Amino acid sequence: MLNLGLFMMPLHPANKDLGTSYEENRQLVLLAEKLGYTEAWMGEHYSSTGEPVTSPLIFNASLISETKNIKFGTGVISLPQQHPAVVAGQVSLFDHLSKGRLILGVGAGGLVSDWELFDNMDGRSRAITMIESVEAILKFWSEEENYNYSGEFLDISLTKNIVSELGIGKFIKPYQTPHPEIAVSLKNPNSMTATLAGEKGWIPISGNFVDAKDIATHWPTYKEGANNTGKKVTYEKWRVGRSVLVTNNNSEAEEIINDPDGVFSHYFLYLNTVGKLASGVLGKDIKLKDELPAAIEKAKDLIIIGDKKTVTEKLINFIDTVGPFGTLLLTGHDMTNKKELWNNSFTLMSKSIQPTLSKYMEQKF
Repeated sequence: MLNLGLFMMPLHPANKDLGTSYEENRQLVLLAEKLGYTEAWMGEHYSSTGEPVTSPLIFNASLISETKNIKFGTGVISLPQQHPAVVAGQVSLFDHLSKGRLILGVGAGGLVSDWELFDNMDGRSRAITMIESVEAILKFWSEEENYNYSGEFLDISLTKNIVSELGIGKFIKPYQTPHPEIAVSLKNPNSMTATLAGEKGWIPISGNFVDAKDIATHWPTYKEGANNTGKKVTYEKWRVGRSVLVTNNNSEAEEIINDPDGVFSHYFLYLNTVGKLASGVLGKDIKLKDELPAAIEKAKDLIIIGDKKTVTEKLINFIDTVGPFGTLLLTGHDMTNKKELWNNSFTLMSKSIQPTLSKYMEQKF
């Protein structure tokens, strides 16, 4: 069976009222819970009012008491930006408060202004620190006392100030045994991260802004990594992201996707600009007006939009290209002025389109 989930960066207009954005995101998670979506993922960014959630754990904690079934994913906690003990402690706390409704998504960080802010501009050190942080966190959760972790970039110890009888020097363990599942996001074709995730048994998440042909390489690469360590995996573990909007008709879809001031144009204008900054282009050298046509074209290539019949057909074609997967993570975009249309789209995906896709996948694979 194909599950549905929700993934939010989230991305909003830079000057939008924060309270409005946060409540819009919260209400979308509550709708997802009502519709039977299995997961809701929230991103983490520190230095962008366009991506204004600085802590997915704090955001998701505001929804624990208002939901019963949906699992909360951190998408992702950027490990080079935080001490592993802080992450381990906060994740353990959330896991207890939610009674195990947590998936720990981790990464090296994807926002270039955050790299600068935390002095993490070197890609190699970010990648290695992420892996070492996961190792350190798992050690926090498994060892009882006399803690030591030493890597290339991390050196952590707690061996002297311990009084076990009083709990001093001991770490709280997660609610889930042995710990919440760990997930990583995938972008590049034949991704080294996919190989690593397969070797470790982590959940792979293919990004919504990645071309279908590149996504098609992710699962075979993941399986190869799993085979390296003798792990047996099934495609149900794989999460795949996509931006989907079911419109009233295809004419409406054309109008939305071609709107230079629309949500999808802004979305890819933002992502393309972040990519240019990451490649070394200075902000003052980027002319947003000149970047807009490329953003619109990318939206046309990657957004699945149209009436119910059109969206269903496009998603079936997408499945034919990438292969079977377990959960389709629908992107939570900004809903300004189109909240009813978006809510109807998420509802139709659950009530009508998801059963069709599930049946198709079961019959074909």
